[in-house]
Amino acid sequence: MSKAILALADGLVFEGHSFGAEGETSGEVVFNTSMTGYQEILTDPSYKGQMVTMTYTQIGNYGVNDEDVESAKPYAEGFIVKEYIDFPSNWRKSKSLHEYLKGHGIVGIQGIDTRALTRHLRDFGAQPGVISTKDLDPGSLVTKAKALPKMSGLDLAKVVTCKKPYAWEQGDWDLEKGYAKKPATRYKVVAYDFGIKRNILRLLTSAGCDVTVVPATTSADEVLAMNPDGVFLSNGPGDPEPVTYAIENIKKILGKKPVFGICLGQQLLGLALGGKTYKLKFGHHGGNQPIMDLTTRKVEIAAENHGFAVDMDTVKDQVVMTHVNLNDKTCEGFKHKTLPAFCVQYHPEASPGPHDSRYLFVRFIDMMEKHKAKN
Repeated sequence: MSKAILALADGLVFEGHSFGAEGETSGEVVFNTSMTGYQEILTDPSYKGQMVTMTYTQIGNYGVNDEDVESAKPYAEGFIVKEYIDFPSNWRKSKSLHEYLKGHGIVGIQGIDTRALTRHLRDFGAQPGVISTKDLDPGSLVTKAKALPKMSGLDLAKVVTCKKPYAWEQGDWDLEKGYAKKPATRYKVVAYDFGIKRNILRLLTSAGCDVTVVPATTSADEVLAMNPDGVFLSNGPGDPEPVTYAIENIKKILGKKPVFGICLGQQLLGLALGGKTYKLKFGHHGGNQPIMDLTTRKVEIAAENHGFAVDMDTVKDQVVMTHVNLNDKTCEGFKHKTLPAFCVQYHPEASPGPHDSRYLFVRFIDMMEKHKAKN
């Protein structure tokens, strides 16, 4: 494997060796605390524009397979690990992680002190960085990293969204049978694709929803003309504030149809209600975040992947906070006081992560059922 260098915009440099593709890549460097699930992480469109550092030490030991993907391809700009394992052992694997990354042109670096990197990002914040196997001059790479745009102000939803509407036909996964076929449906849902994960679609379908996915720029009039029972606002990458087209469309949909948002969907809903968002120092990325459901006082261990949050002081007159992060007390969910609309900042569909929060899909079903009964 070739020598590789990771350089951050603040001047910190790590030397290691490459795996996956060779070349040069860049993005905001973040860390993920999940112990497993690197394939799902890499293929989560919310990581567009970011390079992911895994805090777990050994990565690649179970390879990759054809089923555990959250989109059609990896979206992470680069991959940073302590120790890459090039002899995977798992009965479901189809290839090694190295082969997978190389095939998709994703540059990886291994053999660096990821604990030191994670502590640095925790103390000084997520920031632009460059991984290179061709330019091995640390000073040159730091200069390149400093010149990169920061995540704030970037609309990446328009980059990762689908090109045209499509119907989703796949249900939840079973160890014996694989992905289930679409079951009988009772509710019609239009899902905005701001970078949607497939497991969200699987769980909506398994809950009895006939799901049509539409591009991020689809107008509210087009969505309402489809006469859905509910509208879903997906996760996605980047800063929510520049996604003005989505914010305006959500404003027009609110009150007319039940709305459920996840991650970027929560941030966009907050902005549509006239609120504000802010960037977190290093974000929440991992499958082990403690979240309290304030409606039941139960604590869930949940999956998260976000770098921005809703400022609750700017929307508290219209909404009630329903979930809170027990680590830093940031808002993890809210519901509107009078309109059929709710959202969560974390990922109830997991992939990777625990299944503690799947009840939220049932709440969406209940909301649509009540709205249908009234109308």
